[in-house]
Amino acid sequence: MPKRARIGLGLGMFVLPTSIVRITARLPDEPFFPYYQGRAERLVIVPGVITAWVLNWIVSTLDQTLQILPGAWHPDKLLGIHIPGFGVLLTLLILLVVGAVASNFAGRKLVQWGDALVHRIPVVRSIYSSVKQVSDTLFSESGNAFRTAVLVQWPREGVWTVAFVTGAPNGEIAAYLRDEFVSVYVPTTPNPTGGYFVMVRKSDCVELDMSVDSALKYIVSMGVVAPAAPTQLPLK
Repeated sequence: MPKRARIGLGLGMFVLPTSIVRITARLPDEPFFPYYQGRAERLVIVPGVITAWVLNWIVSTLDQTLQILPGAWHPDKLLGIHIPGFGVLLTLLILLVVGAVASNFAGRKLVQWGDALVHRIPVVRSIYSSVKQVSDTLFSESGNAFRTAVLVQWPREGVWTVAFVTGAPNGEIAAYLRDEFVSVYVPTTPNPTGGYFVMVRKSDCVELDMSVDSALKYIVSMGVVAPAAPTQLPLK
């Protein structure tokens, strides 16, 4: 090997470890990888971007209600510029008007007449009846569906998950089960709109003090956003 090559190889073997030591020494103060440099910025920017995207989607969707207005009444034509958000105001106005009409005697009669008309349509009545029954159960002030979060062992004994009480079995199912059971909904994560409906013994459920909102956040975040600890833990 030529003398110049041997000298270069020796310098390289000395310089390379020195460079590694120098880079490693400055890692705590000057991050070497760009991922760590922008990690704090992403923790701040990502939630804001997602929130803005969701709000923009909601406003854009509600702005579609402006299509029910005559073309000459559209805010874009009246003002000459497009201002998002008028659909939100129109939706709130429609809800207020419908609520005011349905709360009086004539409005209730009109709603009953509409229900009777829908129930005469063969295919529509089955869909409408199911949706109406579920909505009445969920949004009724006297109902207990989705008012309580519980711990249940699912999908096997020894594995626990958060579920929501939706009611209690009745009729033929209650007569077959005999023991005291409750109906619970076990949501999936991170999308809680899908899940499992199961009936478990009431004695096997552990009722939680956390609110339904806190339980949903806990499920959607896959356990990252933990609810606040109760002031007093239940006695075992």
